[in-house]
Amino acid sequence: MQEPIGSDGTAPGVAPGVQVTLSTASVFPRRVPYAFEAAAEAGYDGIEVMIWSEEATRNPLTLARHAAETGMPVRSLHAPTLLVSQRVWGRAPGPKLDRTVEMAQELGAGTVVVHPPFRWQFKYARQFEEQVAALSESTGVTIAVENMYPWRGGGREMQAYLPGWDPADHGYDSVTLDLSHASVAQQDGLELLETFGDRLHHLHLADGTSSARDEHLVPGRGTMRCDKVLAELSRRGWQGDVCLEISTRGRSAVERTADLAEALAYARDHLGAGAGVTVPDVTSRT
Repeated sequence: MQEPIGSDGTAPGVAPGVQVTLSTASVFPRRVPYAFEAAAEAGYDGIEVMIWSEEATRNPLTLARHAAETGMPVRSLHAPTLLVSQRVWGRAPGPKLDRTVEMAQELGAGTVVVHPPFRWQFKYARQFEEQVAALSESTGVTIAVENMYPWRGGGREMQAYLPGWDPADHGYDSVTLDLSHASVAQQDGLELLETFGDRLHHLHLADGTSSARDEHLVPGRGTMRCDKVLAELSRRGWQGDVCLEISTRGRSAVERTADLAEALAYARDHLGAGAGVTVPDVTSRT
């Protein structure tokens, strides 16, 4: 059952303005309807939709229906700018970002998360920062550029992104901090809070172990000190969405349900909502 929501729209004890949401990517390979239902059952505040090959992720009418049926608003969209979504909405990345922002407006989602361009997307990369700024200004949708990481293999690093993988080196107005990506880049989450400062608009909460693989662990199961990051955000009075983007691939239905509940309880606990937030007993579920 969903946690009761306070008059300011947040769960009890959570810093005002902070919403804890679930990325649809967190239930892959399960599909969008399951993501909405699982988020509602666990008590999340809303959904981030990862736009990719699943048709429902690209259909605002379908998403609006799921949101209405479950009470889980679509609060953010992730543009289809991953390697696995290179063919979604064609191959030209600039129009994909335009279309994602249009869909966010249709759904009332205030944030679009986008990866920086790949190094082979020369034209897109040249105008990326300008496009992001112009779209944000003209639509009122916040486009938060996500931190990435260098690709590693065979003892070498490859710079796969243009103008670069680290938003700290560029002038974007708004940034998404992904703690799993920071782990791959061997960056410290608390230091990135200082680096990004007021530009930090959105948090992808997941853990990692400094592996070269993007792990997206349940927070608390790695070495990224997710608890300290959340506590510091709360201390600062930060207002934004904390979006759980964890990997449950290969997990059983019972394990996935438990992971989603544990991740939510962890986030709310360290945002200051520990009292009364418990992880449901799912051992008897099938």
